[in-house]
Amino acid sequence: MTATTSEPAGQTAKAKRDWLFVAVAVLATLLITGLVLIDQQPWSAALVIVGFGLGAAFFKAEFSFTASWRRFLLKGEAGGLLAILLMIALLAVAVVPVAATLPSFGGSIAPLGVSLVVGAFVFGIGMQLGNGCGSGTLYTVGGGSGRMLFTLAFFIVGSVLGSLSLPAFLNMGGIDPVLASDYLGPWGGLAATLVSIGIVALIVQQIAIRRGASATPRKSFLVGAVVIAALMIGAFIAGGHPWSVTFGYTVWGGKLAMLAGFDISQAEFWQWPGPKHALTDSVLGDTASLTDLGMIFGAMGAAAFSKPFAPGPWPPLKSLLAASIGGLLMGWGARLGFGCNIGAFVGGVASGSVHGWIWFAAALGGCTVGIKLRPWFGLSRD
Repeated sequence: MTATTSEPAGQTAKAKRDWLFVAVAVLATLLITGLVLIDQQPWSAALVIVGFGLGAAFFKAEFSFTASWRRFLLKGEAGGLLAILLMIALLAVAVVPVAATLPSFGGSIAPLGVSLVVGAFVFGIGMQLGNGCGSGTLYTVGGGSGRMLFTLAFFIVGSVLGSLSLPAFLNMGGIDPVLASDYLGPWGGLAATLVSIGIVALIVQQIAIRRGASATPRKSFLVGAVVIAALMIGAFIAGGHPWSVTFGYTVWGGKLAMLAGFDISQAEFWQWPGPKHALTDSVLGDTASLTDLGMIFGAMGAAAFSKPFAPGPWPPLKSLLAASIGGLLMGWGARLGFGCNIGAFVGGVASGSVHGWIWFAAALGGCTVGIKLRPWFGLSRD
C-alpha cells in the first residue's frame, strides 16, 4: 500500500526527531570534550568522542549481551553470541600484538581465583534481573529508559560495596594472570587467541544446530559488531588499554560516598594507586568515566534522532525491584570479577588473557540462575 499523504517521507521522518534532545546530547558531549582539551588531554578528549560513537552504535544495533545470552541459554539461538565473538576477534587483532610490544599499551588482565569466579557468577545473575550489563545500562539510560535509571543507581552503589569487599577476596589466594603473549610472543599469542575464539564459536554453533535454533546473526548485529569493534580499537589507542566500563561507576560511587560523609579513602582498595588517584582527581581525569559519559550522550542523540522522547508509564514495582537488585549484584560482582561483559570478558579475551574465558563461563552460569529468577519479578523468561 502506498502512502496517501502529500508530505514527503523524509520530512515525516524529520518531524519525528526530537531535535531538542539531539542538541542536548551533542552540546553536552562538546562541553565535556572542551573541558578535557582545556586540561590539555587530547587523547582523553578522543575517548569522549569514541564513547559517543559507542552509545549510538549500541543503540542503533540494539547490541545486547543480556538478551543474546538469554536467547542462547533458553532456546539455543546463537546469532547474537556469534556476533559478539566476531567483535572480540576483530578487537584482538589490535590489542594482543600492540599490548605485547609497546610499553605504553596494556591489555585487560586479571588473576585467576575465587574473586573472579564469584564476581562473574553474581554479575550474571544481576544482568538478567537488571535486564542489562555494564554497557547495556549506559546506552539504555541514554536512550530514555526510566527503569534502567534504577539499575544504574544501584550498580553504582554495588560498585562501591564491591570495592570494599575485593581485598578480602583477593586474600583467599589465586593464580597470577595468564596471558597468551607471555608464552607465545605477540603473534603466537594472537594466533592462540583467535583459535580459542574460533573453537568457542564452533561449539556455540553446534549447540544451536543440535537444538534446532538459528545460528545466523541478524544483519544489524553483524554491522554493529564491526562498528563497535572499530570504536573499541579507537578507545584502546586513545586510552592505552581496552575499554573499561564499570570502573567509572566505582569512581562515581566513591566520590558520591565522600560527598555524603562516608570517608572511604582509607579503605584498602582506595589506597591502591589507581583508585586513590581517581578518588582525589577530577572525574574528567578518569578515562573510563569519559567514555561512559560519551556513551550516555551518544545513545541519547541516536534515540532522539530516531523518534521524540516521550514519557512512558513506569514499570511495575516488582520490575523496579528487580532492576535495583540486578544493579546492586552487577556492581558488586563487577568489582570482584575485575569488570563486566566489556572489561572482563571482551577486553580479557581480546587481550589473550585466560581470565576472560573463565569470567564468561562463570557469568553464563549466573545468567542461568538469573533467568530462573526473572518470573518472580514479573519479567518474561525470553
